[in-house]
Amino acid sequence: MPRSRGLRIAIGVVLIFGGILGFLPILGFWMVPIGLLVLSYEFAVVRRHRRRLVVWWERRRRPN
Repeated sequence: MPRSRGLRIAIGVVLIFGGILGFLPILGFWMVPIGLLVLSYEFAVVRRHRRRLVVWWERRRRPN
């Protein structure tokens, strides 16, 4: 992760935009979650959703 906040935001936005164009060669839909992960280090709203996803996933994996 780059130390520059602006660079992290730019990388996250570029990854999300590239993921939206995932039907093109080289670009892929896999870029959207990675872009959101990068942005989650900067924005509380995205971080909150990431945390909810992690909690949901762990509860789902837990044996009953």
